[in-house]
Amino acid sequence: MLPSVALVGRPNVGKSTLFNALTRTRDALVHDEPGVTRDRHYGVCRLEGERPFVVVDTGGIAGSEEGLAGATAAQARAAAEEADLVLFVVDGREGASALDDEILRWLRKAARPVLLVVNKTDGLDARAALAEFSRYGYADSFAVSSAHRHGIDELLEVILARLPEEGTGEVLDNDPERVRIAFVGRPNVGKSTLVNRILGEERMIASDVPGTTRDSIAVDLERDGRRYRLIDTAGMRRKARVEVAVEKFSIIKTLQAIEQCQVAVIMLDASEGVTEQDASVLGAVLDAGRALVVAVNKWDGLTTYQREQTEALLSRKLAFVQWAEAVRISAKHGSGLRELFRAIHRAHASATRQFSTAEVTRALEIAYEASPPPVVRGHVAKLRFAHPGGENPPTFVVHGTRLRTLSATYTRYLENFFRKRFKLVGTPVKFVFKEGDNPYKDKKNVLSERQVAKKKRLIRHVKRNR
Repeated sequence: MLPSVALVGRPNVGKSTLFNALTRTRDALVHDEPGVTRDRHYGVCRLEGERPFVVVDTGGIAGSEEGLAGATAAQARAAAEEADLVLFVVDGREGASALDDEILRWLRKAARPVLLVVNKTDGLDARAALAEFSRYGYADSFAVSSAHRHGIDELLEVILARLPEEGTGEVLDNDPERVRIAFVGRPNVGKSTLVNRILGEERMIASDVPGTTRDSIAVDLERDGRRYRLIDTAGMRRKARVEVAVEKFSIIKTLQAIEQCQVAVIMLDASEGVTEQDASVLGAVLDAGRALVVAVNKWDGLTTYQREQTEALLSRKLAFVQWAEAVRISAKHGSGLRELFRAIHRAHASATRQFSTAEVTRALEIAYEASPPPVVRGHVAKLRFAHPGGENPPTFVVHGTRLRTLSATYTRYLENFFRKRFKLVGTPVKFVFKEGDNPYKDKKNVLSERQVAKKKRLIRHVKRNR
């Protein structure tokens, strides 16, 4: 198990910037506004020739034990108690504060190994910045600038020396066999509550306040012998409704999570049906071409009449994604989770299925014979053969002539035909049309020449044996 390092401190001291510097990524959301990070965020620091370790970014401890601030502080303390080493991050420009003193007292009670990191010291006298915090009594203190990577190498040397060979904290690996699932939707539909219910713990901060989740948080899970990576994302709203700058960054992180996932689970509020914001999120998933499962949350709170009305609304508003399965769930009580995972498995299997050129070409021939393309200006498109062009989404490359005359209606016909023939559920189907000669014609000529030579040898053999 990899050792883990937790970053702890008050809001806006640069913990997320330090996280990005240590992991050499931009995975953590960074902004000048305090309180951007709220949940625990995990990454891995990999140095050439050195053993890797897990880095845990936490939300700022603001001194309050109520509401979101209290939940954020609880997440930070839990990360510190699980870690093998804690980096106590302070602001070198603002100096020590009463909140820093309070965090210091808690760290001493926690009895965890601690390194003091004085951040934002670019342009300052490093000795003077360290002297400001000398009363904290830490022998190991470092003046760094996370934004400019000043002092990071020296800090890494000490971190590696202080870490044990085997860690005790939570480990997130990068197993490519994991099913990557992103939970998306508009604010306050229960995404974090659902992830917590699946994990069986309060891993994400869940609140009735819309916009609680700001960053995209990934958690690895093993369930019924299968491995998953669950990505809780920030709620997406229409661009016209987005005013706060940090919310714009949250939307970018959500879009990145959609691009990186294999299956997107869009959550809808059963009591509100399909809104314009939901359509905006659906559009982002379709643009990325990801497999899709619709989770209708808060289903248990509806009456029989309300359920009938919601069913009719869903069938009408989601007609353009009829291939996506809709599952009725309750994230709060955990009902419908088994059906949800079954739908996820079917969507993932369809999106990542491997096809052969022979079966794809045969399907194209049957579709063409059943319904040829219409005549356009006296010409008919010829669909000669097809081959697979990729997965997630399944992509089919069709070769022929006059393919520019194919209408969008005929393309939808091919999509529906292939989806039905190959039993593809929960995934879009993409077609790429290419005009030109058959790239396999030379191979066919070579094969025919071999057949001719074999036939001549057979004739000579028969003549000799007469």
